[in-house]
Amino acid sequence: MQKVCWPYFDPDFDNLGERIYGPPCRVYIDNDSIQDCTVVKVNSENKQGLLLEVVQILTDMNLIITKSYISSDGGWFMDVFHVKDEHGSKLTDKTVINHIKHAIGTSRRESDSVKANEANENAKLNPLEPPLIDHGEHTAIEMTGTDRPGLFSEIFAAFADLHCNVLEAHAWSHNARLACIAYVSDDSTHAPIDDPSRLASIEDHLSTVIRATADPAANSTHVGHKENETDKFLAGQGKGCMNSNVERRLHQLMLSVRDFDEPFCGSTSLSLFSSKLEYCERKTTSVSIGNCEDRGYSIVTVKSKDRRRLMFDTICTLIDMQYVIFHAALRSDGADAFQEYFIRHIDGRALNTEGEKERVIKCLEAAIERRVCEGVKLELCAENRVGLLSDISRVLRENGLTVVRADVETQGQKSLNAFYVRDISGNKIDMEFVESVKKEMRPIHLEVKNEDRVAAHEQPALAAAPPPQPQAHRFSLGEILRSQIGRLSHR
Repeated sequence: MQKVCWPYFDPDFDNLGERIYGPPCRVYIDNDSIQDCTVVKVNSENKQGLLLEVVQILTDMNLIITKSYISSDGGWFMDVFHVKDEHGSKLTDKTVINHIKHAIGTSRRESDSVKANEANENAKLNPLEPPLIDHGEHTAIEMTGTDRPGLFSEIFAAFADLHCNVLEAHAWSHNARLACIAYVSDDSTHAPIDDPSRLASIEDHLSTVIRATADPAANSTHVGHKENETDKFLAGQGKGCMNSNVERRLHQLMLSVRDFDEPFCGSTSLSLFSSKLEYCERKTTSVSIGNCEDRGYSIVTVKSKDRRRLMFDTICTLIDMQYVIFHAALRSDGADAFQEYFIRHIDGRALNTEGEKERVIKCLEAAIERRVCEGVKLELCAENRVGLLSDISRVLRENGLTVVRADVETQGQKSLNAFYVRDISGNKIDMEFVESVKKEMRPIHLEVKNEDRVAAHEQPALAAAPPPQPQAHRFSLGEILRSQIGRLSHR
């Protein structure tokens, strides 16, 4: 028998570089240098998508990034983030600090080998997405199309008619376009829906609902599903928290329906904007693009109102548009934010044509503005049941309110709903009217927050408020909501 000899490879050779030069990723947390914030420093071997990965981790922890310096030109990646917690304070909780170190440092190295194995099994897996939480088996439905008053109500009513239990849903509306991700199960078996014929029926029904617009020529509609959705765009746990993977997908869906274009001129857009002048006045974001001839970079400068997750929205959009960020800086004075990015296209070229620059400018403006909700936020907690969302959204629509954003999740037997609503004609909502609804709905738990211009933080009150709604109107909404939602607790 012929003897076969194989060369010997020392198993310690793979980590020889780490033993000589140190670990490939170092995370430093500094609470002493600056009085009012915590400094997070990340030094690592550079790889495509690492910046987004780090920003996603900080974003998912609800940290506020007030200043940042980024450099990744060459084989090394150096980031400095000035962060605060959600209350605007320094990070003092050791658990939070240790989680940041572990999530960015050790777990990243461990996840690299996991992602490599998964990539061999599934070439379509996105290596930029961090490990996600399993929320149980369900089917994810993605929808895009032209928005109109009452569309959210019609979508939720369609789910109820199709015997689908909505476990979680997130929807954005911007520039008369809609993007929605809903996680559903069968209302009787509570199992994911995997019957091809039933899935086709659901998609056909929802497509019909979304296409029912007064301007079919302007409608770009898509409805799709993901079976047994357990490891993709799952939302985070906790009140007001949404995993950045869901948000990134919503950004991608809104981009696919070209929400960076101005609203359509038909009746659909008139329900969301009283005039084109109002649309122009709403824009508070300024984006400009120049070139750095010496280094071959394009310099993207963004000036906008400061808000949470601003940096994530900008970086997410640039990366999804196939641009690589080499250097960046962000600073905020509390009200306004300034961002600067040195980028190239993924093929190594700068932005050379005016058409490409114009498209990047429009997409960045849309990415920043689409998260800003001008309206009143209604947070409602109730016992969950099939058709609950349909009833709530229908009552809002019947009383002259349109939903411009929705975040819905289920925790046990409770349904936590956050609806951002505006007057159906585009006017401001009388807060006295909304507060009366809150009083009339007791003991149903309802929180009312005026989030008008949430990105601009606190703005001066308007000199003149719109005339209050008639008392009968206020009583009608409160009584109907209370009766509709009250019934479910006795079912």
